[in-house]
Amino acid sequence: MMSNEPSATADEAEMLLFALERSRAQFAWKCGGLDETGLRRAQPPSTLTLGGLLKHMALVEELYTIDFSGKAPGPPLDTPEAATDLDWVWRSAAEDTAGYLYGLWQGAVEHSRRAMAEALADGGLDQPAKYRTDDEGVAPNLRRIVVDLHDEYARHVGHADLLREAVDGLVGEDPPLS
Repeated sequence: MMSNEPSATADEAEMLLFALERSRAQFAWKCGGLDETGLRRAQPPSTLTLGGLLKHMALVEELYTIDFSGKAPGPPLDTPEAATDLDWVWRSAAEDTAGYLYGLWQGAVEHSRRAMAEALADGGLDQPAKYRTDDEGVAPNLRRIVVDLHDEYARHVGHADLLREAVDGLVGEDPPLS
């Protein structure tokens, strides 16, 4: 359990943000504290790595941040290759240092948190996304964006859990309370 659990009567925004932050904390724990060797270790036949997951989730954070802010994305989504080569983020992570990957992901999360807080203070979850639309041109509301971002973490926390156990045996559901 996280030390900052919401109250049993928390409102919808507080609960959604808690779920997202819990998944971010689990992801950070499963990917954290490794060197380049640990971040680059795959479990064949898959080529998925913890470093690739860190870079991918930094890209995903920036992608969803556009919906909250309406502003141009930051790294790594601002890299030309990110727009033209769908495998670039996964492949290029093998060339990055651990410090770069951790900093990239942490920076994207902070950027996302700021944009999300500003958007929620200026209209809440019901307002339309500022970038994304469906095939009919309808923008989802920000509630849907938060849920989609959380779903992306939920999917990849499972991957990170398996990869990390193979690297050094780390297991568990939640990071230790700090």
